[in-house]
Amino acid sequence: MMKFKTTSFFIFLMSLSLQAQHSIIPAPVSYVIQKGSFVLNQNTKVYLVNSNPELRQITNLHFSSFLKKGLAISQKKPDSNTKYITIELNKTLDETLGKEGYTLDVSEKAVVLKANTVSGLFYALQTFDQLLPLEALSSRNIAIPACKIKDYPRFGWRGLMLDVSRHFFTTNEVKEYIDWMSKYKFNVLHWHLTDDNGWRIEIKALPKLTEIGAWRVERFGSFGEREAPNQEEKTPYGGFYTQDEIKDIIKYAAERQISILPEIDVPGHSMALLAAYPELSTKKEPKMVNPGSNFSEWHGDGTFTMKIENSLNPSDEKVYAILDTIFGEIASLFPGQYIHVGGDECYHGYWEKDANCQALMKRENLKDSKELQSYFIKKIEKIITSKGKKMIGWDEILDGGLADGVAVMSWRGIEGGIKAAKMGHEVVMSPNTYTYLDYIQGDNSVEVPVYASLTLKKTYEFEPAPDGIDPKYVLGGQANLWTEKVPTIQHAFYMTYPRAFATIESVWSPSKNKNWDNFSSRVEKHFKRFDTLEKPICKAVYDPIVKTKMDGEKMICTLSNELSNVDIYYTIDGSFPAKYSPKYTSPFEIPKGEITFRVVAYRNGVQIGRMLTLSREMLKNRAGK
Repeated sequence: MMKFKTTSFFIFLMSLSLQAQHSIIPAPVSYVIQKGSFVLNQNTKVYLVNSNPELRQITNLHFSSFLKKGLAISQKKPDSNTKYITIELNKTLDETLGKEGYTLDVSEKAVVLKANTVSGLFYALQTFDQLLPLEALSSRNIAIPACKIKDYPRFGWRGLMLDVSRHFFTTNEVKEYIDWMSKYKFNVLHWHLTDDNGWRIEIKALPKLTEIGAWRVERFGSFGEREAPNQEEKTPYGGFYTQDEIKDIIKYAAERQISILPEIDVPGHSMALLAAYPELSTKKEPKMVNPGSNFSEWHGDGTFTMKIENSLNPSDEKVYAILDTIFGEIASLFPGQYIHVGGDECYHGYWEKDANCQALMKRENLKDSKELQSYFIKKIEKIITSKGKKMIGWDEILDGGLADGVAVMSWRGIEGGIKAAKMGHEVVMSPNTYTYLDYIQGDNSVEVPVYASLTLKKTYEFEPAPDGIDPKYVLGGQANLWTEKVPTIQHAFYMTYPRAFATIESVWSPSKNKNWDNFSSRVEKHFKRFDTLEKPICKAVYDPIVKTKMDGEKMICTLSNELSNVDIYYTIDGSFPAKYSPKYTSPFEIPKGEITFRVVAYRNGVQIGRMLTLSREMLKNRAGK
């Protein structure tokens, strides 16, 4: 009897091991290895069971350049001697798969992809791509390990936000960003189109928005520390998307199962709008699009003061008339159900000093400026609703009260999302504590300086549906790439990946299956995929983590790494560390004197991370001294 139990337990362990042997991101609900492999080559046929035009489109899109020349696609079933890939819509709906789930069965004879919908089959094809070995790009015969996969998403909203106001990205660059989103099953591109630093969308009835608001003076140096513009300077830096370009990008995204959420950020973050129409502010002073100069003072407690007015005037009916025009054109362009209105970081100081705003507050019985912003947001909600759309905004729109039917995107942690869900509002979780892709992801000695940090491991801890709220109100989650310090699409990819992998796994895969060691090992395999395709990706997870603390007059240093099977070597004598240098085993004292500390990570005798170089002063700063 004991022998039987031991054997059964061994088989159980083997089953768990087999299920873990894949590098798919996001991890599927179920993955089981089968015997053998399917060999893919130029003779492989693609059997399209259904005549659905949309299905044929995604199939053509997927296989048109496969193996350099493309694979033959037919609705005629191949003969019994031909190896083939079958793509089929289920005749009888599989309720467990829902609208976006799929099954994928790889045997020695065939690959069979099934789903209830075209979306499900699109995602099945993305998983199929990830089953291909790296050598697939150059091989004529590709062996795909036999397996059975059943998969479906945890949440319907799986987003990435791309800020194109701080730095403009071309239509081709936006499409490239969309391409990679689709590979990993993201389905919402939140497009941050307007801010203080640029207005990026053509509004035909208001041409000055792009004639003036899309352009700024050219500045170099750190964003936030640049010289302020003056009215005599030319404004050559910027750009915008025409409505035809917008339609083209929307169509391109839709073909890849991605909807686009447009954001017009009001009433704050409106410097570019006010550069075009300064009369829409309380002081009505001339403005210029901000090039990255500092015009705000943060007080360390979450409050701030704006040195230049960048908010719309809530007491001016002309503001609402112009916004009605703007949102009317936005609604006609974008087919999605939501329009994002921003609503974040709106400074109220100018409102509080303005006689017209104070008269409005008295007339409407508004007790403070938060309720005045709520008044503004509610009027905008009526405008958006009149266009047949629903409104969504950052969690500040909760302040002062919120109209029914408005969705909330929680960015200041998860608290706003929890509050909104308890009030019965739909929520997208996007907390800066887990999902802000502009934050430093490695050691600040080797990354572009930003005011906060967020490691891959911390991102992986993101939970979109925290305890204490009804998950039915949680639409899903997303990660946000603000681009103040991201001037190129190459840098955008570097900042997005691999942390976007952690985000998509949090919103697609079952939460009970989360495992950091398993996830990080899969991420390492995708590093190789990005390298093969010459696409930037950050490998900061390889770098050592250096922490110090003071013990009296002694400075104690602790070294670590988030990955397994990593050795750390360091030097304090100015030399360059390698595997024959001192190996870290326990915390140690940093000697006094102007030393240069260097540290590097190795695995199996090979360097895997960047070497970090820190002065004693830098180490001391980490200790809070």
